[in-house]
Amino acid sequence: MSEKIHRQPHQAGTVSSAAAESPQDRSGLLPEKYFRWRSGEITRLEAFCDVVFGFAVTLLVVSTEVPHTYAELLADMRGFLPFAICFWQLVMIWRTHYRFSRRYGLEDPYTVFLNVVLLFVVLFYVYPLKFVFTLLLAPLTGAKAQGDMGWHEGSVLMRIYGAGFAAVFSLVALMYTHAYKLRGELGLNPVEAMETMVELRENAILAMVGMGSILIAFRNPEWAGWFYMVLLPAMWIHGAVSGKRTRALAHTIGIE
Repeated sequence: MSEKIHRQPHQAGTVSSAAAESPQDRSGLLPEKYFRWRSGEITRLEAFCDVVFGFAVTLLVVSTEVPHTYAELLADMRGFLPFAICFWQLVMIWRTHYRFSRRYGLEDPYTVFLNVVLLFVVLFYVYPLKFVFTLLLAPLTGAKAQGDMGWHEGSVLMRIYGAGFAAVFSLVALMYTHAYKLRGELGLNPVEAMETMVELRENAILAMVGMGSILIAFRNPEWAGWFYMVLLPAMWIHGAVSGKRTRALAHTIGIE
């Protein structure tokens, strides 16, 4: 089984010295309090993923050239708020991917496959993401909506957005499921295994909300958008309960 897992090797001296120090001694240096990052130098897969995420951000840019008139500048500035929200969502997806890569350092064929599909979905997701928030924020920004948006168009738009949203976080949930199955080979301690399950459930919740929005969009596109507000209490409750359990387990086994 171990030959199927490709991880970046650590220098023996570095690992042993880090293991010798207690979490209390290195709490200001560790990336995460309860999780040891197993990845070494940036791999070609991580570098490729970063390039694709960077390209996705460029697709969100409000304009492809510098404005030449005051009217063009104002038109570009109207796209700033939708751009900021879309940029934030992409950064959150990138951060989730980055943390997974650093935590486990997995590069087996299945993980590579999930990464490639995730990047494909992210690139597909960019334009619906930008269009949705440009349309929703048009009353605030003064931007003109392109074309007529009737009930049918709104329903299709929210279904496309929900499909992209659900697909992204379903893929991340599959990545964490795979890491959890390999917890023995990866040498995860009980707290790290619990944290892996926490991330799995968190991304599963995000994916299920996206799927729920798709179903609601068949009946009411407006409510399909509002359904994402369910994430606020759901993620807060999940985070609070999971955080308490993680701290209790860490205290029990002597990791503080």
